[in-house]
Amino acid sequence: MSFEDEGRGPTGNDILPLAVSTDRRIITANDLDVCTGTATREDDAVSATEDRLLVVVAHPDDETFGCGSLLAHAAESGVSTTVACATRGEAGSPTPGRGLDDADMAVVREAELRDAAALMGVERVEVFDWIDSEMDGTPAAGTLVAAPLEEVAASVVSLIDDVQPTVVVTLDASDGHRDHAHIRDATLLAITSSSWRPDRVYLHCLPQQLMRKWVEALVEQHPESEHLGLGELGTPEDQITTVIDSTRYIALRERAIALHRSQTSPYEVMPAELRREFLTAERLRRVRPEWNGGPIETEIFGVAS
Repeated sequence: MSFEDEGRGPTGNDILPLAVSTDRRIITANDLDVCTGTATREDDAVSATEDRLLVVVAHPDDETFGCGSLLAHAAESGVSTTVACATRGEAGSPTPGRGLDDADMAVVREAELRDAAALMGVERVEVFDWIDSEMDGTPAAGTLVAAPLEEVAASVVSLIDDVQPTVVVTLDASDGHRDHAHIRDATLLAITSSSWRPDRVYLHCLPQQLMRKWVEALVEQHPESEHLGLGELGTPEDQITTVIDSTRYIALRERAIALHRSQTSPYEVMPAELRREFLTAERLRRVRPEWNGGPIETEIFGVAS
């Protein structure tokens, strides 16, 4: 999930116009055992889909707390998956009592990212070299938010042209984190600048109605949380275009969440029922092709563009 113990930044909702490509390339499959929570690769298996997924996030754990079940679903569907992470999450405070108080958080969190991604069947992880921008204040030189948008977009462009994804997913930043907003805007800019043009582009959403329940839990358990001063969080229901049932991936997702042991998961403050509501569906907002209404999508792979 993308609402970590960090801060609020720009959250513009303008979506850049995007073009469409129809080129395709056969990939090999990943077989995912969702019962035992393990991912295995069979190199001689041919995928039933020709899709390739690129997920672009800001910090280690965004890929798991936010998009974990989507990554597991991609692996099970035989989709070749790449995760790009803009920072190493240096600003994340280690969870007390786990022996990490003096650890190098950049090293620890990158390792957690790679371990969790492997568990969820991700084939490739790329980590850029910007620094976590922290919660607020003037961003230091070298941080993600301090980097010009065009500079960040250029790195994403290089990866898009290399991976040639048919589907790109990034964060919608509805948790108010400025790094999430910056990587979102850079990714959307990159989509318009790359030589390769993905067929479908989505923003990963945090549903507003569930975020309100999460805030209620924070008020009770962590009244000092800075999230309580961020105003309305989450994506309104009428902006969510796509809902994928992820119930079957809960056990695997929980294992991946546990691998990010340096951080306190936002799920830890949730009542069991709310935790399950978050983990049993992946919600997305489609920005390419432009959404013109109609029935909610229930799949993003192996569909006509």
